Amino acid sequence: MQNGTEGHNFYIPMSNRTGVVRSPYLYPQYYLAPKWQFYGLAFYMFILICIGFPINGLTLYVTATNKRLRQPLNFILVNLAAAGMIMVLFGFTITITSALYGYFVFGPLGCAIEGFMATLGGEVALWSLVVLAIERYIVVCKPMGSFTFTATHAGAGVAFTWIAAFACAGPPLFGWSRYIPEGMQCSCGPDYYTLAEGYNNESYVIYMFVCHFIIPVCLIGFTYGSLVLTVKAAAASQQDSESTQKAEREVTRMCVLMVGGFLIAWTPYASLAAYIFFNKGIAFTAQSMAVPAFFSKSSALFNPFIYVVMNKQFRGCMLSAVGIKGAEDETSVSASKTEVSSVGPA
Repeated sequence: MQNGTEGHNFYIPMSNRTGVVRSPYLYPQYYLAPKWQFYGLAFYMFILICIGFPINGLTLYVTATNKRLRQPLNFILVNLAAAGMIMVLFGFTITITSALYGYFVFGPLGCAIEGFMATLGGEVALWSLVVLAIERYIVVCKPMGSFTFTATHAGAGVAFTWIAAFACAGPPLFGWSRYIPEGMQCSCGPDYYTLAEGYNNESYVIYMFVCHFIIPVCLIGFTYGSLVLTVKAAAASQQDSESTQKAEREVTRMCVLMVGGFLIAWTPYASLAAYIFFNKGIAFTAQSMAVPAFFSKSSALFNPFIYVVMNKQFRGCMLSAVGIKGAEDETSVSASKTEVSSVGPA
């Protein structure tokens, strides 16, 4: 391509007319960016690991050790933490190592693993937000009337997120598209860049954008739009008690913030990837793709932070787990918030 160099299992956003382009699996890519920028990416990933591992791990731990947190509507929150932990353990660690070396040292197989794990974790998070939105919609808007949301329903929702996520992340492992290094060649993602023969990249990318980004975002928009209108109507008509209305408003606000955080993290990356896909061969710098790609990884931190800050019960259990006194009172006082979210008629 005129503005890039396509090789076996890679695409470098630089023409090889100068002869400096080398395989990102074998040679440092310092011709794409100064060495300090690679170290900057490594430092950024180090920060994400230092924050993401303990906060997602602590979320899983306190849920396992506190029965009051194991409410059906909390299952999906725990699922979000599990998705974040996958991204930290199997994606971030590979990326930070590659950034320190200046190229993707783990080879094509490692690239496929890192790309798959990053895509899987991101998609589990997105579909978890869809399920969370639908669960809130059922509980608050009551489209099914008096409906009791049980652990079976919650478990089915969690299972669905993993099936849907694998339906997006899995195909490149089996020949429908492929995972290749992107940006500064330290992390991997689906091949938006080439028309490599035999991979059907175009059909996969269209499938991914429509079925695993546009449709989920539209579902979230519809359910939360309906939910916000219902909460406002209930407040205006005083249908529910003041405490119930307050709990529903706070839970709804928390959910909307989690969706907003996800979109802030992933929309720049998805938009640029779509632009590159629909304008094959267009000139772009390695940094212009690396920045949104690496920023999207911060989504592994957004959701835990949001529900730690806004859910007093989770926050109280976490503070107790790390030995901060006085957290028990906050936990017991706020227990009704999760319970309100766990029943059918609020």
